[in-house]
Amino acid sequence: MYSGSSDGEGPDATAQRKIPPPSSMLWVRNLRRYIGSGAGLGSEALMELETKRILLDIFKEKQQKSAEAGTIPSFYKKKPEEGSISHRVQRLAKYRFLKKQSDLLLNADDLDAMWVCLRENCVIDDATGAEKMNYEDFCHIASVCTEQIGPKCRRFFSPSNFMKFEKDESGRIAILPFYLYVMRTVSLTQARIDMSELDEDSDGFLQPHEMEAYIRGLIPNLAQLRDMPAAFVQMYCRIAAHKFFFFCDPHRRGKACIKKILLSNCLQELMELHQETEEEVTDTEQAENWFSLTSAQRICDMFLALDKDMNGTLSKQELREYADGTLTDIFIERVFDEHVRRGKIGGGNAREMDFESFLDFVLALENKDAPEGLTYLFRCLDLQGRGFLTTADIHTLFRDVHQKWIEGGNYELCIEDVRDEIWDMVKPSDSLRISLADLLSCKQGGTVASMLIDVRGFWAHDNRENLLQEEEEPQEEG
Repeated sequence: MYSGSSDGEGPDATAQRKIPPPSSMLWVRNLRRYIGSGAGLGSEALMELETKRILLDIFKEKQQKSAEAGTIPSFYKKKPEEGSISHRVQRLAKYRFLKKQSDLLLNADDLDAMWVCLRENCVIDDATGAEKMNYEDFCHIASVCTEQIGPKCRRFFSPSNFMKFEKDESGRIAILPFYLYVMRTVSLTQARIDMSELDEDSDGFLQPHEMEAYIRGLIPNLAQLRDMPAAFVQMYCRIAAHKFFFFCDPHRRGKACIKKILLSNCLQELMELHQETEEEVTDTEQAENWFSLTSAQRICDMFLALDKDMNGTLSKQELREYADGTLTDIFIERVFDEHVRRGKIGGGNAREMDFESFLDFVLALENKDAPEGLTYLFRCLDLQGRGFLTTADIHTLFRDVHQKWIEGGNYELCIEDVRDEIWDMVKPSDSLRISLADLLSCKQGGTVASMLIDVRGFWAHDNRENLLQEEEEPQEEG
């Protein structure tokens, strides 16, 4: 009864009939349409679906913009406006990140506890009496410090850190260099956090007023600056910050990279003022540190003494009195040509050196052997602006030195002999010209510059053997 088919087809024809795909079934199509519209979903599923749709639209929009702009990637991102939500979120995120990093640092009590652990668990070298530890001691001290201080000290006790230090024949390292390494790391990290807090636009660079604010915050913690008069603080910060920009902003963009500041010798020189001066220090020794109070006052007094008309700037005639007038006239002219901007008075033709330019001038002369100082001076020596010095340039530059030399009652000398001596000192790669790279590589660039711009510098070179002997005699007596 059921073996047949109502339309007369046989059993074989029934077996060959294909089952329709699910997508062709009406109820399947209706269910998919119902779910796709979101009507059959809960609130959370609807929100997730809407989020995916929005993100997909944003992604398609960015793809379209990238296709329209071509293959060049975006290299400029507009900074959020002051007071906007983006700006507030950025500041909050920065604050929380820096707070987290600050909490991970070791404080003074933690460092003292670490030093006690190091001394209690080290061994004494019989030959030298130095306190040392091998790797097993290192791991044991790491466990003790972690128990007493917490996990934040664990990162200093890594195998790679142990391998950084010099080891003796027994594979031991001295505990003092390791402890100094920890202290310096903590100090630099704290300095980076403090500078990042002052970095208003969070671009990794500090502007002059931000650097001055950082130095102003350090003054109460620097033992040698605690007695600074309140009226002099602003001027001191201006002078101190300028050295950072002279060495860390060579292209004079008005901002210095925080990483470069941390790695510079300037920060280390500033931190030397932490030390209490138990012994009486002479003014000469204090003046050697640019960041000392004595040095800053010396710079101000020097500028005020040169500024005869008291207009706040220096003319060429006034600058010629610098260093008792031993600098040559041609060098002073070149300084104004290369490093002093035209003033607004006198129809734009008059040039006066302001205090900022004077600081650059002093820093260059006091750091002639540094690449930054020598670069400053080389621009003045390069009379034609060609990037190199010829024998004619040397002859022209030294002619003024020779004149001051004879006026000082010294013996007659031959300019050609001095020129040949300079060539022998530099040994340029091109025998016909001297480049800045040649002066830097010969390690005597500062001496050569002094010989060409300052009669006192040439005198020091000419009497170098006698001066060296005078320096050695007090050492032998001591």
